[in-house]
Amino acid sequence: MSPREERILSLVKATFAPIECQLEDDSAKHAGHAGAASGAGHYRLRLVSSQFEGQNRINRHRLVYDCLRDLMHADIHALNIIALAPSELQKQTPSV
Repeated sequence: MSPREERILSLVKATFAPIECQLEDDSAKHAGHAGAASGAGHYRLRLVSSQFEGQNRINRHRLVYDCLRDLMHADIHALNIIALAPSELQKQTPSV
């Protein structure tokens, strides 16, 4: 894991105390993209936190962007966010 990814995860974990947190670096898929030249990365974040209960998707994304504000543009060029409440995880589990 890169130091950049460690910084992202550290902030996210400290802010949201997530039940689940996965960060994937998609930067290699965007080689040649205008933002790739800046050195900032493209990431995919899946986050499950009780702080998202009762929040709509826009508010959840705002919370994540607020958390990572200082890393935006210098460390993060693009961020794909999947932000779920624990109650939504139970709905995604297939029944047997």
